[in-house]
Amino acid sequence: MADNHEAMDVDADRRAPQRSVSVPFQPPRDLTVGYVYSSEMTSHFNPRGHQEAPERITRIWQAIVDERYNTKMQWLPIRPVTKAEALLVHSQTTWDLIEAYQYMSEQQIVDSEAYYEQLSLYVMPGTTRAARLSCGGVIEACLAVARGRLRKVFAICRPPGHHAEPDQSMGFCFFNNVAVATRVVQELTPIKRILILDWDVHHGNGTQRTFNDDPSVLYISLHRYEGGNFYPCGEFGGMTSCGEGSGLGFSVNIPWPEKGMGDPDYIHAFQRIVMPIAMEFAPELVIISAGFDAALGDELGECKVSPAGYAHMTHMLSGLAGGRLVVALEGGYNLNATMNSALAVTKVILGEAPDPLPPMHASETATETVYLVAKEQSKYWKNIDANSCEPREEVESISFSIPEVLQAHRAHYLYKNYKMMQVPLLGFLQNPFAGQVICTPDLFENKTLVVLAHEFGNLRLELESAMTCDLNLERSYLLDFTKELMRWINGEGYALLDVNLYPKPFTSVSQNSKRLSNKKNLERYDDTTALLTYLWDNYIHLSGAKKVVFIGHGPACQPLMNLIDARFNSINRYVKAVVQVVGFAKVPVTPKKDEFRSWYAKCSCVLLSANHHILRPEALHSIKKHGVLCPIEELQPVRIVMKGLPAIQAFIKAQLEKPI
Repeated sequence: MADNHEAMDVDADRRAPQRSVSVPFQPPRDLTVGYVYSSEMTSHFNPRGHQEAPERITRIWQAIVDERYNTKMQWLPIRPVTKAEALLVHSQTTWDLIEAYQYMSEQQIVDSEAYYEQLSLYVMPGTTRAARLSCGGVIEACLAVARGRLRKVFAICRPPGHHAEPDQSMGFCFFNNVAVATRVVQELTPIKRILILDWDVHHGNGTQRTFNDDPSVLYISLHRYEGGNFYPCGEFGGMTSCGEGSGLGFSVNIPWPEKGMGDPDYIHAFQRIVMPIAMEFAPELVIISAGFDAALGDELGECKVSPAGYAHMTHMLSGLAGGRLVVALEGGYNLNATMNSALAVTKVILGEAPDPLPPMHASETATETVYLVAKEQSKYWKNIDANSCEPREEVESISFSIPEVLQAHRAHYLYKNYKMMQVPLLGFLQNPFAGQVICTPDLFENKTLVVLAHEFGNLRLELESAMTCDLNLERSYLLDFTKELMRWINGEGYALLDVNLYPKPFTSVSQNSKRLSNKKNLERYDDTTALLTYLWDNYIHLSGAKKVVFIGHGPACQPLMNLIDARFNSINRYVKAVVQVVGFAKVPVTPKKDEFRSWYAKCSCVLLSANHHILRPEALHSIKKHGVLCPIEELQPVRIVMKGLPAIQAFIKAQLEKPI
């Protein structure tokens, strides 16, 4: 769209003089950092006192002046948001309501007080001017950076904005300042790909709602969540709330389950989640929704982030987008904590190094939360390595984990009902995988063999909801799937080799897996592939089976693909069907070999959620390498397997009926 800021301002309120375009200026060559501030934004206040008070910005401004940082920064003139700009995000009703505040009588304010309190708002005649200036100030800050006039800008604006939804002001917020500014930048400049990093202690429900289906805006929020019981409450800020439609995967929530999170926890989340995803997204502009209510001393947030912690997070984000960064004030209600934190951020955007942090390590709560977020986001981002985020726990060797108990229970069930027995393993595979490979008695006699690979017992992968953690449900779903599959296999007269690729806790075979490196193509794969290859070489290939079926479930799909690649010359003669039950997880990568892909396309079936991101139009090219696709209309991973079982059975039957 052409630069039509003038046209957008035509609909603006003409009662008072205002600038109709971004004020043109040429800052001195040595000034690359700017600020937006106006005391007019203090016109919004509650006479009886309120956390969201004018002193929030006046104290920050005074601290910057006291340190003479303002002499190193370019002042950006402020202006009110125009109607056309606001309507890029908000409804006409929202605009009309905010405009009406300036005409409210004292009696109207009193009469409406209860209504606005339930929205966590207070209103008065000065609200309209302050809200429009706050939004317009953030717009000017973003345009100055997007147009290359400045590299970084701090918008010291209030009231905040990230709770304001398109159709509803709420949570101290009237216009969603950052969301409107983002849309204006996309409309008026060549910059389209924007990262919004929200470290306010509350989830920015309004910002995520605005861009929930938009892949051009990556929204990342770190916030206190407490199972959806912390403001603004509900599941929208949960880790599984990742966007929708074409925006699926472009909303990233890191929801802290308790208060008290501090520097080590936030830095850990930045290193493991925020920065890897941001680097992959490669934004052209970074906007920080900089609420300082997670700061140590803030009674509302009750967390422990220090000024140095905020400085280090700002420093990391400053390396993105060629240094184009806007810091927009959101929350923060302890005046001293907010002032000191904002000052630390100002120092960093001016080029000073962050104050050093002491030696530290993230809490158990943080590492577990980050791991669960990594598992969720690894569906959408290649840079996220969930395994590297897995918490390392020290537990006495005599203890038994829940996964071990569940695995033992499952093995007992299969032996009792189908006489399935353990397959002996030798060497370094014995310790982590002993008792996890079982087979029917006819393994070496049956002409048709089904190989089922899975990671049953890996509760972190199997939990339906990190918020409910229903272990009984999760324990049962793969067992129930196995029951139905076993009934069918037994009825069809096939043999079964069941392989659990989830290693026992406190064991590792990674340093020993290269003992099989003399086996062709194996050295580049992991331990689970080593186990599958060992089973192929010593059992499956030597059995009497002339027709073999591979079924991979969840995380076991990729190791199964690795096995096929490593032993393709023999596997392509015996394997007649490959079923990959992906669900919401990553679709396994196929090797770039024409012969492999030609064979695989003829004998493979992939079951996945109908909402899987790889089914988006822009990603469909990558799925064409697979054979039959079976999208399952089911949102809960726990039900995808059961619902897809008839399709699995039909596909296998059709493949096995083909002539050898």
